[in-house]
Amino acid sequence: MRAALALAVLPLGLALAGCQAHGDMAGQGDKTGQGEKAGQGEKPAPPPTYLGSEVTLMGGDLVQIKAAIKPSATDKGGDAAVQAYARCQMAGFAIAHKAGYLRQIRTLRDKEGGVWRADAVYSVTSDKPAGQNTIDAAEAIRDCEKTAIPTGS
Repeated sequence: MRAALALAVLPLGLALAGCQAHGDMAGQGDKTGQGEKAGQGEKPAPPPTYLGSEVTLMGGDLVQIKAAIKPSATDKGGDAAVQAYARCQMAGFAIAHKAGYLRQIRTLRDKEGGVWRADAVYSVTSDKPAGQNTIDAAEAIRDCEKTAIPTGS
């Protein structure tokens, strides 16, 4: 019973963690995308180096993306940054393929040698799927542009 409950709560926890990590992108908090210290006399952290992404069609509406970034030496948010980069790249992919919606299925993250990597799977659809964890691709693109994250579109 505990295992079933843990599995049922896991997607909600991941969804909430994703929202928290991307709060600035959603128009909350810091509008510069440079963290809380921007505007307080300290120089904002330079943006990460975006090392590219690779998209693989998995069948049906499932699409896998592998993305990598190298955060700047002063940036401590590599985990959130690589997730945001993967999401922005997927939003660009969705728009390019005339699909308007994404649903994040899972994201695995890893850091090796100062490079953060994300391996994510999304459902990409033209029609808005049922449920609470949908991503409007056009809205995501606008958020990515505001924070200067490449969209691949």
